[in-house]
Amino acid sequence: MKPFVRSAARGAGAGLAALLLAACAARAPMPAPRPRLPARYAADQAWQPVAAAARMPADGAWWQVFGDPTLDALQRRLLRRNQSLAAQLASYQQAQAALRQAQAAYLPVLNTSAGATRGQAAGIGARPGSQLQAQLQASWEPDLWGRVRLQVQQGRARLQASADTLRYTRLSLQANLALSYLQLRTVDAQIRLADDTVRDYATALQLTRSRYAAGVDTAAGVAQARTQWLGAQAARTDLDVTRRQLLDAIAVLAGQPAAAFALPMQAGLPPVPRIPAGVPATLLVRRPDLAAALRSVQAANAQIGIDQRAWLPTITLGANGGSQAAALASLFSAPSLYWSLGPSLAATLFDGGLRSAQLAASRAAYRGAVATYRQDVLQAMQQVEDNLAAQRILAHEARQQREVVQAAELSLRLATRQYEAGTASYLNVLTAQTTATQARNALLGLRNRRYVAAVNLIAALGGAWGAAPPTPATAQSGAGQ
Repeated sequence: MKPFVRSAARGAGAGLAALLLAACAARAPMPAPRPRLPARYAADQAWQPVAAAARMPADGAWWQVFGDPTLDALQRRLLRRNQSLAAQLASYQQAQAALRQAQAAYLPVLNTSAGATRGQAAGIGARPGSQLQAQLQASWEPDLWGRVRLQVQQGRARLQASADTLRYTRLSLQANLALSYLQLRTVDAQIRLADDTVRDYATALQLTRSRYAAGVDTAAGVAQARTQWLGAQAARTDLDVTRRQLLDAIAVLAGQPAAAFALPMQAGLPPVPRIPAGVPATLLVRRPDLAAALRSVQAANAQIGIDQRAWLPTITLGANGGSQAAALASLFSAPSLYWSLGPSLAATLFDGGLRSAQLAASRAAYRGAVATYRQDVLQAMQQVEDNLAAQRILAHEARQQREVVQAAELSLRLATRQYEAGTASYLNVLTAQTTATQARNALLGLRNRRYVAAVNLIAALGGAWGAAPPTPATAQSGAGQ
């Protein structure tokens, strides 16, 4: 048996040496990926002068650039009542609790137990007896290989990712609310235009009927005028559906039942701000979704280190003490007390490739997280570029469309005068009225598209713009109150 014992000892020593070498081979965390970003945006180079750009509100309430008190009140209501934001806040609080769980592994574990049994020993004439027991156990696993430290790092990265996701959820909801509200204001303007159009067509129909009664117009002209008037009424009614749907969307974002929510129509439209993009590198700081993706990379990186340390032994320092007696009176007397103290070493020598597979999976997850982060950065750059180009091009198109409206209104006035003078048919008036109405509606549609470009650009920039970085936002801000 002695050769076998010596062989077993040598095998155990070799195994322990391999474990120690594995501990030395456990690599340090990988550096965070650094995406290559251009020095400036391609679509931002044509903007001059910079002084014409909107200023960022001091408190970070970016929607205030539209100068609408109703929108400001709705945004405050969203922070207090929106349930999607409250749900994301609960996820953040779960991440906080998970981090505390990981940090608890730094401290020893203390357990206690007590019990009473009654039984009879084997043998003829043995009598039943009672046995009382009280025990206290303590154990602590020192973090020799850094496994707990990596678990805490991973928990902290996930907590920060959850906080960034909460910020991104809040920004997305605020942007959706701003878009819905600004579209509502545009629809209100379209409704006012439709009401004016219905009145103008009714006036034209009355004029045509009077001329027909006087014998200077035809029944066909009256039919055309009536068809145009009825079509305008139908188009006006259809706008009520769009307005109701927008009101319902705003109500849900503000955390209210749609049936109990209403907003009156307002005169005028908010201004369209010109948003400066700043430097592309600030996206990595301002965009909460990019920050969350980077934290996910860090968490995946920590998981690699955790899985590497699965090959290393665990050393546990344990202490056990208690008392055992047949009667309660003697349970805590000196003869009944016992204790033990000592370390223990445990290691897995064979697991069928389980740890290797887990490490391969964590490395693949890390590569996937890095690729996702880089893709998110590219998409963020695309969103900024798209909306920068949109706000510049649409502003130019709006100037052109205003000239179209002016020309169409002049053409309508001339056609109406010619018709009243009897030198032109009503078909000319009908064509000019249709062209003028379409031109006005197109101008309002461009206004809405410029709102969309401005809000989307602000969201793409992370809710801030200009050269200065944003003020760090508190993750719990407003949700769930």
